[in-house]
Amino acid sequence: MEEPFVSPDEPLQCAGCGVAIQTEDKTKQGYAPVSALSRDVVICQRCYRIKHYNEVAPVDMEDDDFLRILNGIGATDSLVVMVVDIFDFQGSWLRGLPRFVGNNPILLVGNKVDLLPRSINPNRVRNWMQHEAKQLGLRPVDVVLVSAVKGQGIDELLQRVGELRRGRDVYIVGVTNVGKSTLINRIIHDYGSAGVEITTSPFPGTTLDKIEIPLDDGRFIYDTPGIINRDQIGHMVTPQDLRKLTPISRVNPKTYQLNDRQSLFIGGLARIDYVSGERQPFVVYVANALPIHRTKLEKADELMAKHHGELLAPPVGEAVKLLPPFTRHTLKIESAGPVDIVISGLGWVTLQGKQKAILEVHVPKGVGVAVRKALI
Repeated sequence: MEEPFVSPDEPLQCAGCGVAIQTEDKTKQGYAPVSALSRDVVICQRCYRIKHYNEVAPVDMEDDDFLRILNGIGATDSLVVMVVDIFDFQGSWLRGLPRFVGNNPILLVGNKVDLLPRSINPNRVRNWMQHEAKQLGLRPVDVVLVSAVKGQGIDELLQRVGELRRGRDVYIVGVTNVGKSTLINRIIHDYGSAGVEITTSPFPGTTLDKIEIPLDDGRFIYDTPGIINRDQIGHMVTPQDLRKLTPISRVNPKTYQLNDRQSLFIGGLARIDYVSGERQPFVVYVANALPIHRTKLEKADELMAKHHGELLAPPVGEAVKLLPPFTRHTLKIESAGPVDIVISGLGWVTLQGKQKAILEVHVPKGVGVAVRKALI
């Protein structure tokens, strides 16, 4: 009979998610069979299942655990790299970051640039991110655009990290699902580190504890767990539906000419009512797989009642019952320029903003809705 694994003074960590390895309780995080300990690279059973079977496993890490790790950064002398999802900028924003990192400089990285339309100017995106960051109380030392999946912009990122860190450690931070682990795997590949591959998946909470990646000068890159922004709609749907609302390829905008008293449904996850205003285009930026339905405002309630989970999907079938009840957000658009109506974790709808308009946005309770300066 094999002896149970006993942690040494320095606990063995899962190379995929950073959690301490244990061999005694299959129901607890960090479990790995004793036979796995003889491998060159040890990962926990949860990471093994995500990597090989694309399974999702629940985690019991609380917000306080994430905050504890982030709070420690302020006591260090390091470079902080904050990763956001360009396609879900507001939804992926790490709130209150300056109070966690102290006086450490912050490099802002916009990931998933490959999802934006080809016609958009990268310099415009950088300037827009600088503007939005300032509005949210952050003044980054620079902005870099990347696609971790495609490898786009990684050379520029590595160059800026090398210039800005000045021999210091690097902490990479962000909320769940911004592609942090995929990005770090790219960096590891370029640095030539062997025996490390951080677990990646489309599901929130993949990294469970701080992961250390050694650099040539004796310093480290630290991958920190992603904090969950609970106003993102992705945390309210099933894993199957999450795959449908998460863009995996360049988003094709869909334009609808709307008169007032018309409504747009984005699957069965959101509804936008054009209450009053002149006829104008509504340009929808969401995952290509999500169906859009247009109807008269007077018929919208009936359509929702009869077809939610069927014609209006995702969510599909019984998953409708998992969603919180829908709440209404009234928006008055008075801007002289284009604006985006943002639904956290789902996407946005652009209006030209040439005339006043009143909209009502219906989303599951707790999902963030905001108006911002148009990205495109």
